[in-house]
Amino acid sequence: MPGRFSLTARLTVFYTLASATVLVGMGVLMSLATGRHFVELDRDYLQDKIGLIQKIVRESPSQAVLTNRLDELLGSHHGLFIDLRQGDHPVYGKNERLFPSNLPPENSVADPVDWTVDDQTLRGLSARIEVRSTAHVTATDMPLQLRIALDTRHHAHFMQALHQTLALYLLGAVLVSGLLGWWAARRGLAPLRTLKERAMTVTAQKLDQRMPVDAVPAEFADLAQSLNTMLARLQSDFARLQEFSSDLAHELRTPISNLLTQTQVSLAQKREASAYQDILASNAEEFQRLARMVSDMLFLAKTEHGIELPNPEAISLDQETRALFDFYDAVADDKHIRLKITGEAQVMGDRLMVRRAIGNLLSNALRHSSANAEVVVAIERKTSEATLCLTNSGTTIAPEVLPRLFDRFFRVDKSRSHPDSDGTGLGLSITQAIMAAHGGSVSVISAQGKTTFCLMFRSTLAD
Repeated sequence: MPGRFSLTARLTVFYTLASATVLVGMGVLMSLATGRHFVELDRDYLQDKIGLIQKIVRESPSQAVLTNRLDELLGSHHGLFIDLRQGDHPVYGKNERLFPSNLPPENSVADPVDWTVDDQTLRGLSARIEVRSTAHVTATDMPLQLRIALDTRHHAHFMQALHQTLALYLLGAVLVSGLLGWWAARRGLAPLRTLKERAMTVTAQKLDQRMPVDAVPAEFADLAQSLNTMLARLQSDFARLQEFSSDLAHELRTPISNLLTQTQVSLAQKREASAYQDILASNAEEFQRLARMVSDMLFLAKTEHGIELPNPEAISLDQETRALFDFYDAVADDKHIRLKITGEAQVMGDRLMVRRAIGNLLSNALRHSSANAEVVVAIERKTSEATLCLTNSGTTIAPEVLPRLFDRFFRVDKSRSHPDSDGTGLGLSITQAIMAAHGGSVSVISAQGKTTFCLMFRSTLAD
């Protein structure tokens, strides 16, 4: 099928057809030009002989002399035929049957007329010859009608030979053009084969391979660069996936190990009912943590494939923040942390998702704030966007760590030990996913003991 032809074959066929079209066109033009040139030569030749015959007629003193001179003329010009008559009376004509009756006159702009008689192709003209009163060629002064023709057999032989030569040349040239087209296509597509060979070396263990951008023509440079960009994204995503898999295994191993250990210990010997209740209560907490982790993972998986907001509505950021202040007030009082809010703005979005995003930041701030510090939420509304920035005092986060804060299960504490928290390490990742679903973004800066997370919403409403 044509759709399965290789690009080299397609380019070869296209180049061959283009070359054949050009060569055929040149051959046709050459043949037409040659034929036209022969017509012009024959017309000039016939007109020259018409002039010569007119001179012979005027200078011949008698019919006999005229006949002798015309015989000499025909004898010295092979393939020339003459018919000369005065009215219906023949003056000189040995080949009258060879001539048609519709030859154009000498002063006509038309070309000589071609016709065929007995497999003989002729080309001829006619002319009018005035007879002087002093001439004795004819009995009257009535003009003579001359018809003259030339055998074009030699032209036909030449044209046939020319056509055969052109056909052979065309066939050879098309074959050579096809070979050159195939060679040029293969040479021109060699960079693609290089890209293919390099791409074949890319595996899950060798994602660091890159396409040779500088070694390919400019037409393929963009393709190579795009492939390199794709490979860089794949390498980054694959590395994050490997790290995420490791983190997920670690996060799941701890609660599962706790559940297994407590269950084995409880089965090792008989215990009182209250002891079993305590063990089951502890196991229930671990199960809740596992269920929360799985729920968060499912939520993140949905957001990665794009989700529509289930219940978009007008949301007051300051009201939602104050409601969360009431919820976390006990935690703040326990650490002697003051909660403060400034500004107000309304945005369009899903209320539960927005509240969860703000709650994740607030919970994170309370967890990492210093005692007797202050957590400030600053809300600002602009023409086309609104921002909610949450600032807490605590340990400054290193600049190289900031971009990874939104990675799943990433914690600044490499020991992964948070005895004062039952978080799953997915809060900031969920916040980022929620903001992406709302067409916004989340950012973080940390300097001089203060860390600020900002949520930026693009869909705002007037108060």
